[in-house]
Amino acid sequence: MKQGYVQVYTGDGKGKTTAALGLGLRAAGRGLKVLMIQFLKGTDSGELEAVKRLAPDFHIIRFAETKKFFWELTDDEKARLKNKTRQEMQNLEEYLKDNYCHVLILDEIMAAIHGDLVRVEQVCRIIDQKPKGMELVLTGRNVPDEIAERADLITEMKKIKHYMDKGVPARTGIEY
Repeated sequence: MKQGYVQVYTGDGKGKTTAALGLGLRAAGRGLKVLMIQFLKGTDSGELEAVKRLAPDFHIIRFAETKKFFWELTDDEKARLKNKTRQEMQNLEEYLKDNYCHVLILDEIMAAIHGDLVRVEQVCRIIDQKPKGMELVLTGRNVPDEIAERADLITEMKKIKHYMDKGVPARTGIEY
């Protein structure tokens, strides 16, 4: 890829991760190497199995992995998760230096920022230092201004209506 851009999928609506996965599958289908790093996810999900079956050049790894929602963690658990994430972010910087993939997806990076696991400045540095030919996709709610200013594309998923508001729980194969 000659020129990679920075894409952001944000908003309170459903579909940010799904859109990023779709882009990743499209890229892998065209022979591009894709790496998705999922933040703050730790339970089994359909995308892990689908990507293994469909796209050998599409890899998903997890940083700040937790089986609990962030707001359910104790202060001690948050501190341990922050230390672990700090180490994992060093690996991410190595992926950039090595130009490891054509498409890099940082799924729920905004949640990691808002949970004080990752600093806005770190993400801005990643954007600024990404290789020219690498596409960078960032997902999550409430994009900090510093990131929005650096983005080439921002798509907002807006919730109009959601069945979960009626008490429907997350469903296997649909939400995870």
